[in-house]
Amino acid sequence: EKDGIELTREETFKYRFKKDGKKQYLIINESTKEDSGHYTVKTNGGVSVAELIVQEKKLEVYQSIADLTVKARDQAVFKCEVSDENVKGIWLKNGKEVIPDERIKISHIGRIHKLTIEDVTPEDEADYSFIPQGFAYNLSAKLQFLEVKIDFVPREEPPKIHLDCLGQSPDTIVVVAGNKLRLDVPVSGDPTPTVIWQKVNKRNDLLRNSDDSMTASENSSDLNTDNKLLFESEGRVRVEMHEDHCVFIIEGAEKEDEGVYRVILKNPVGEDKADITVKVIDVPDPPEAPTISNIGEDYCTVQWQPPKYDGGQPVLGYILERKKKKSYRWMRLNFDLLKELTYEAKRMIEGVVYEMRIYAVNSIGMSRPSPASQPFMPIAPPSEPTHFTVEDVSDSTVSLKWRPPERIGAGGLDGYIVEYCKDGSTEWIPALPGLTERTSALIKDLVTGDKLYFRIKAVNLAGESGAATIKEPVTVQEILQRPKFWLPRHLRQTLVKKVGETINIVIPFQGKPRPKITWLKDGQTLDSKDVGIRNSNTDTILFIRKAELHHSGAYEVTLQIENMSDKVGITIQIIDKPGPPQNIKLVDVWGFNAALEWTPPQDDGNAQILGYTVQKADKKTMEWYTVFDHYRRTNCIVSDLIMGNEYFFRIFSENLCGLSETAATTKNPAHIQKTGTTYKPPSYKEHDFSEAPKFTHPLVNRSVIAGYNTTLSCAVRGIPKPKIFWFKNKMDLSGDAKYRMFSKQGVLTLEIRKPTPFDGGIYTCRAVNECGEAEIECRLDVRGNQ
Repeated sequence: EKDGIELTREETFKYRFKKDGKKQYLIINESTKEDSGHYTVKTNGGVSVAELIVQEKKLEVYQSIADLTVKARDQAVFKCEVSDENVKGIWLKNGKEVIPDERIKISHIGRIHKLTIEDVTPEDEADYSFIPQGFAYNLSAKLQFLEVKIDFVPREEPPKIHLDCLGQSPDTIVVVAGNKLRLDVPVSGDPTPTVIWQKVNKRNDLLRNSDDSMTASENSSDLNTDNKLLFESEGRVRVEMHEDHCVFIIEGAEKEDEGVYRVILKNPVGEDKADITVKVIDVPDPPEAPTISNIGEDYCTVQWQPPKYDGGQPVLGYILERKKKKSYRWMRLNFDLLKELTYEAKRMIEGVVYEMRIYAVNSIGMSRPSPASQPFMPIAPPSEPTHFTVEDVSDSTVSLKWRPPERIGAGGLDGYIVEYCKDGSTEWIPALPGLTERTSALIKDLVTGDKLYFRIKAVNLAGESGAATIKEPVTVQEILQRPKFWLPRHLRQTLVKKVGETINIVIPFQGKPRPKITWLKDGQTLDSKDVGIRNSNTDTILFIRKAELHHSGAYEVTLQIENMSDKVGITIQIIDKPGPPQNIKLVDVWGFNAALEWTPPQDDGNAQILGYTVQKADKKTMEWYTVFDHYRRTNCIVSDLIMGNEYFFRIFSENLCGLSETAATTKNPAHIQKTGTTYKPPSYKEHDFSEAPKFTHPLVNRSVIAGYNTTLSCAVRGIPKPKIFWFKNKMDLSGDAKYRMFSKQGVLTLEIRKPTPFDGGIYTCRAVNECGEAEIECRLDVRGNQ
């Protein structure tokens, strides 16, 4: 799209669209100034915008056309060279286009343009100009026809200035700064008059040149000084004398060259003079740096003053440019000239530092850019705070809380202003000194019974946000609230801690005014030296720095407000490692085995005994090896002992805290040796698991399509494993290659390969073992494939 209007392929092929992989191209043929604008490309994934600025081509003149003086029948060639070989142009003679013919030829080769005139005649004498197409250039020169006089009759004639031959008003000549100023004044008189050039100013300085008065002069740039200056025929400012005319030339006209020039002719017969006003026009001076005001989230107001010098032509308007401070790329903000001296710039990014500059434009062109404005950052105040509520009220305080604004902006957040206003008044009083960075506030020293409105504003560099206000007035008075505990879930069951651990129990509650809190343990008041109690307006804390076994018990905490109360109970269990087992005995030793017995430990560490760890050690090495871990009984048999060795045994008890610090150890070693007695294991009558075959899942009648493999399945159990037979219409199928039989984990399967209608019938499965047999059958129908 261009400026919101969709672009299409036209018959003129102005626009072309090209796709290269993931890249999309828009090609504009033969761009013009009208193609400037904002171009947008849209997809279903997003939008991208770019600005196109089309500027006029700049053309440089490498060689300008020169004045020519030719004789009759000679050839005159005007030639100029420009920087662009594709630029065309037209030749003018006294403002009219030159039409080539057999005698006048026009050529264009590369960057060189030529006008050739063969057999020059007096009618060819004129001003010739070349105008490049599309550029504001006018390259001009004079063709002077030199007439050869055969007869000369001396006669006296007073001097005469013929200014009307210029074809324009003789009193004012306008020249663009930088261009060539040529004052071509035809003169006559006999004898040849003396020409005096005078620039009329306060001192009436004379600029003089004649055949007998040319000397080396001061620099031509001193044209406007207050001293008399003589100019040579060379340099930027010069005078050329010819038989019938004189020329005053300034190469590259400047503002200082502007003024009234007087040419005076003198000879013995008389005197003539004429005034010529020269006006030099130029682009305006650059304006002063613009000022920035009214800065918002993505906009600002730019103001500037007209340039001190308008270039001699009225200022038509202004062009404004903007750039990011760290960038070098200036972006034009307006396409049509701004007529006013103020402009509201939009579509900036909040938090980015920008600079502005301005151009002045007159009919000659565009000035140089103004100095950049002071850097500025578009920012906006934040939005108002949210969820502004009253959290608590007492007889002299009000507690407020809120949440940060939804939009903070690039300017950040400096803090909040909290104010209050009495009911019936319009004066808002600051509730806090200065700004607060917190999202809550406690307003103190209020008068009991006052009705107050509260409001809050967020503040940043750009200023204050809108106010969030409590709609209803708040009465400053104590509010009675029934006491109630909010017991955390993990405290609703026994709290188990190890000896030496820190206990920190926090129980929130509600109640106003502040309730009285009482802690009891097993019905007795707590010792403040042993247990720390800390209370606040919203919770109570039980703190034990280092837990011990005697801290175990049932704790009860009570809230009391006047005649209302609430209580809650907590059970704390402090546990420690257990003591070692007691009364360990080596009961018996036989073969490679030893029997041990023991009793539970006297000290269970205030926790249930989870098991025992039994270890053995050879008397020779005394290296301990674990035989049983987490063993629950109080007796065991240690096996796999080595014959002839002596062993010690030890036992650790275990609870939630871990193994006991010490172990119960047998006093005397157990000697493992061969004895006359042998261990006879008890005899047991073996159970008979035999079972006759029994089908646990029957065969199911089926109807299938001919030509597609099909299967019949059932399940059977029996011990020993039964032997399986399959029959079709009482005929054994074991030798038929058309059928395949499978048996896996008691599931029996008969596969029939590509059955035909002749394979239909009654199929029987028989299971047989030494305990009996069982049969099951089903019907199979095979339909023709139609």
